[in-house]
Amino acid sequence: MAKPSPAFHRAHPWVNDTFALPREYYDKGVRRYGFHGLSYEYVSTRLRENYPDISAGRVVVAHLGAGASMCGIRDGKSIASTMGFSALDGLPMGTRCGQLDPAVILYLMDHEGMTSKEIADLLYKHSGLNGLSGLSGDMRELEAAGTTVAEQAIDYFVFRIRRELGGLAAALSGLDALVFCGGIGENSPRIRHRICEDLHWLGLDLDDARNQRGVPIVSTLSSRAQIFVIRTDEEAMIARHTLKLLRNRRAQKGLSRSPTYSRDNPPL
Repeated sequence: MAKPSPAFHRAHPWVNDTFALPREYYDKGVRRYGFHGLSYEYVSTRLRENYPDISAGRVVVAHLGAGASMCGIRDGKSIASTMGFSALDGLPMGTRCGQLDPAVILYLMDHEGMTSKEIADLLYKHSGLNGLSGLSGDMRELEAAGTTVAEQAIDYFVFRIRRELGGLAAALSGLDALVFCGGIGENSPRIRHRICEDLHWLGLDLDDARNQRGVPIVSTLSSRAQIFVIRTDEEAMIARHTLKLLRNRRAQKGLSRSPTYSRDNPPL
């Protein structure tokens, strides 16, 4: 199982943090951790710096790439996310299955005779867009292929995103902005268009010309909810947290000046 990045998601309400299992498993750590926290934190920071009114509202961020998830954020805090205990849950991804009825796993064990290791290999490495298309987990290849199975894989990807978007908007009690980030979200006008098509009831109105250019705001001037394309930078968030940690350590030691780093004097 991939390691979670849960810090950003620790504001989750309990109802989005738990599964309907006996409470003892929650106490043992079987709960919804959420992933892509660094990406969501970076996007939230950018919104707070450049669009403070939007940042204070109800925002859904769609991190769409080889790994894909969505997060509902209110006033800069995570309220609900599509990923849970592992990086398998929620949206279909390049090679990961996304949402799956647990009984499917029981079926694979009881009727296909698969071991837990074989099932893990199937769900993590041979499912998602790759499994659905039988061609590739790379959205660029699927968009270029034009085959029926490639289009079906794209259809399912878009369908699940739209379904989760509605659920997250409900969790937020409305929607003020939708943000696309990640490799697919940032670089595929077609996927953005497919997701936002006919979502006027959510207040989303995509400007096709702006969408094709991939400018930061791709919604129309009359759109009730704004649509953004923000290039995420998880490495920048790691650097910020590292610098903050180093400054705190120096402050604890009573050192006032920031350290100077070089090849002979690395930060760690």
